[in-house]
Amino acid sequence: MAIPTSNTSNPLTRADFPANFIFGVATSSFQIEGATFEDGRGPSIWDTFCAEPGRISDGSNGEVACDHYHRLESDLDMIQSLGVGAYRFSVAWPRIQPSGTGEVNEAGLAFYERLVDGLNARGIEPHLTLYHWDLPQKLQDIGGWTSREVAVHFAEYARIVTARLGHKVRSVATLNEPWCSSILSYQLGEHAPGTHSRPAALAAAHHLLLGHGLAMRAMRKLATGAQLGIVLNLTPAYAAAPEFEAQARLAEGRFDDWFLGPLLRGEYPQDIWEHYGADVPQMHSGDLGIMAQPLDFLGVNYYSRQLIGADFSGLPGAEATDMGWEVYPQGLSKLLSDLKRDYDLPPVMITENGAAFPDVLSADGRVHDARRVSYLGAHLRAVAEAAHSGVDVRAYFAWSLMDNFEWAKGYEKRFGLIYVDYATQQRTLKDSAHWYRALATS
Repeated sequence: MAIPTSNTSNPLTRADFPANFIFGVATSSFQIEGATFEDGRGPSIWDTFCAEPGRISDGSNGEVACDHYHRLESDLDMIQSLGVGAYRFSVAWPRIQPSGTGEVNEAGLAFYERLVDGLNARGIEPHLTLYHWDLPQKLQDIGGWTSREVAVHFAEYARIVTARLGHKVRSVATLNEPWCSSILSYQLGEHAPGTHSRPAALAAAHHLLLGHGLAMRAMRKLATGAQLGIVLNLTPAYAAAPEFEAQARLAEGRFDDWFLGPLLRGEYPQDIWEHYGADVPQMHSGDLGIMAQPLDFLGVNYYSRQLIGADFSGLPGAEATDMGWEVYPQGLSKLLSDLKRDYDLPPVMITENGAAFPDVLSADGRVHDARRVSYLGAHLRAVAEAAHSGVDVRAYFAWSLMDNFEWAKGYEKRFGLIYVDYATQQRTLKDSAHWYRALATS
């Protein structure tokens, strides 16, 4: 299958990327594992959220998901069949500490050790994320991330997992997308716990970054050799016309710089701090210093841009994914270049990038997802361009390995390179999986 590129006379190959560049795939625990009541796992905020009528668009939950917990070995073989060099996964905190504190659940740690050992045995680098949103419900009962106490508990959880697995994995990311687990969850109410308070959301964001810093300190002391970092979803804002420039700056500041500033500069952006007024979080002396721990890498999740002052659907050639997000690959190369210009940037990994489309299993037994192939090809070209412009970008993880539970959208949206029939749990490699394997092994 030909690899699409903006320059058809120059097909995209591994040679377009830096030496030792890593091609991988990514998932998260709650979205694929299932087995929510097995082997000592405690309830998470997403179990609670799914049980509340109207929260999930198709009324579903994560109790089975992709049944990955029971299909671990065959799923690892499936990853190996893609020819990728790395797999990014997350650990479910409620499997390790069912109440979020105290006693460690050995069965939970053993599951992830089998996962990591299985990856290493197959020559696939494990990249571990400690927190991809499934907070133990017991910690939500004391306020969740609005409570400073939870940041301290998170650091202990990070220590437990890294002490067991840190010497076996290539990298450990503390948090996945803290914007989502604060603003989207505590202010906009779209994700668990589903509340609507800006002060609570900003407090949650602050404590997430504090927990990150405390966890980094705890993990550094273990000296396991794993690279340590964090993953942010970054969505640059573009003004549709000059009169919207100030609004675009504000939008990007709230979405991106509110998290980048404390992590990479040890300060919140002053203009956004003033914009939030009385809603800003309460800080203790030394908080910003704790947040700004040196990073071995920054994970960047990119899906689209924000267009301020217009609807992108009216633009010539506009295309949207099944999530309603604009396909805008040039935003990724510009984002990476801007990060290099504006910050003292550590090495970067594109830890998520992908698209949902309404895939169907055809009569020929295949899934012909040409639009996803085009999307991935264009965004990988953008990554290659950023690397050639001097950005130290070292890896790309396609989101996602397989169709899965897409949070508040349930099972209605399919992001996977691999099609999952949820009734039978049969996996089918889509055309995009074959395309990605051809690139990764070219």
